[in-house]
Amino acid sequence: QAQLVESGGGLVQAGGSLRLSCAASGNIFSIEPMGWYRQAPGKQRELVAAITSGGDTNYADSVKGRFTISRDNAKNTVYLQMNSLKPEDTAVYFCNAGIWVQRNTYYNYWGQGTQVTVSS
Repeated sequence: QAQLVESGGGLVQAGGSLRLSCAASGNIFSIEPMGWYRQAPGKQRELVAAITSGGDTNYADSVKGRFTISRDNAKNTVYLQMNSLKPEDTAVYFCNAGIWVQRNTYYNYWGQGTQVTVSS
């Protein structure tokens, strides 16, 4: 009914920057919220940042001041600008979105994940 397609990620040196993008497509009535999670090897998946359609944001303490989440509602796309990257930011990053596919039908969707590796 809907899907999330991520792009971006890769290998970067500590102190560098990366930008992740995630576009939702398919049968979409509205999306609330959109966000990014990450999972490092041997660790649980954790929230990195989330944003509502109105622009309200929420960040993990570990990324505050370094990462910025933004959203283009017209394009059903969410972005994560990651600056001052640290080796501990290394993880698979997953896009997440709550999508109303109809007025009364809501599903939680996950992207396929994109690897971010920060070398020291």
